[in-house]
Amino acid sequence: MKIGNFNLMSYRHLPDDFSEKYESVYIELPSELLDPVQMNIDYNASLDELEFAESVGFDMLGVNEHHSNGYGMMPSPNLMAAALSRRTSEASLLVLGNSLALYNPPQRVAEEFAMLDCISGGRLIAGFPVGTPMDTCYAYSTNPSELRDRYYEAADLVRQAWTRPEPFSFHGRFNQERYVNITPRPVQDPHPPVWVPAGGSVETWRFCAENDYVYCYMTYFGYLSGEQIIRGFWDEMKAQGREPNPYQTGIVQYVGVAETREEALELYAEPAHYFFNNCLHTHPRWAQPPGYVTEATARKKIQSQVQEAARRAQLKTNALDELRGQTFEDMVEQGFVLIGSPDEVADKLREIAISQNVGNLLLMAQFGNMSSELARYNMELLGKRVKPQIEGIFANEWEHRWWPKKLASPAQPAELVR
Repeated sequence: MKIGNFNLMSYRHLPDDFSEKYESVYIELPSELLDPVQMNIDYNASLDELEFAESVGFDMLGVNEHHSNGYGMMPSPNLMAAALSRRTSEASLLVLGNSLALYNPPQRVAEEFAMLDCISGGRLIAGFPVGTPMDTCYAYSTNPSELRDRYYEAADLVRQAWTRPEPFSFHGRFNQERYVNITPRPVQDPHPPVWVPAGGSVETWRFCAENDYVYCYMTYFGYLSGEQIIRGFWDEMKAQGREPNPYQTGIVQYVGVAETREEALELYAEPAHYFFNNCLHTHPRWAQPPGYVTEATARKKIQSQVQEAARRAQLKTNALDELRGQTFEDMVEQGFVLIGSPDEVADKLREIAISQNVGNLLLMAQFGNMSSELARYNMELLGKRVKPQIEGIFANEWEHRWWPKKLASPAQPAELVR
């Protein structure tokens, strides 16, 4: 079992009445609500928190890409990973990821990921997200009916750029590149492991199964909402005759740990309400542009996490949305946030991993407007008292073929000078 600290880095300073006064945290978020001076503090605080996560034992540090929003403040996860690569030495760097269809030309992704792999000494996990409709179709104006085809072509180009030793030409529908010969090349051979963060679609199941990539379900609403999606992925794997290696899946889970369940309920209620009420407050007009959802996924009646968040944000009762009407206990009962003592949380995470056959847990120990002090408390309990109880799951049964191949002893600058 591999345990990651995944930091979404939501904006922590939205007004208390945000979800009542404003229509969406995405696309139309008023710029006056975002303070660049405050972001100087927050970016450095988030990097400090991720570095702290390594010090208490997390296996990987996760960053991500989002645009024009207050839900996730990392338009360039590669910049965050570059900073982390110099201040950490053991944890894998999980960049989930670079939205491939947004890069022109896509070999830019191949180059920057190769740089990160070289700087970090082979610690990179390369994320290939399709991207939310808000990030791709609206913030970056990509035609939704072309998005997935652009994505497939970009993924092919990046993989070829990493693995073909000689200069080559690439002639695709969207990319015509006369000379592809990236420098540098990745440290890892043949290339860094590829993980695909997903919100739920038939096509992504197939893409991961066919290409031997890790399928990472990025659920907003916890392990209970992810059961059907993970089951669908394993059904697809079985249909393709693939082995059910649990390390080929990962899920995101919001977690709050304290010495007792009662203390955890008290400590994490405010950041949970802030996140689910404000950071997921997305208007439906941004959630499902025509052509974004394919016919196959629609026929399966799979609703993405983005659509579900938008649906909840628009269900009004006495001027309060559905989530705002819920107590924190309701959120915990529905699995949005996993709460409890270290032993309780370890037992639940073990149950989730085994029942869903998931070998990578991406734990959100920092969410909403949580203070750095509380985030560190949460991370320390997770790293030192929860992780040791669950990290042995699957270890004697399966090989993790999608884990970075770190250099045994990275060269030091003085050695390079000689």
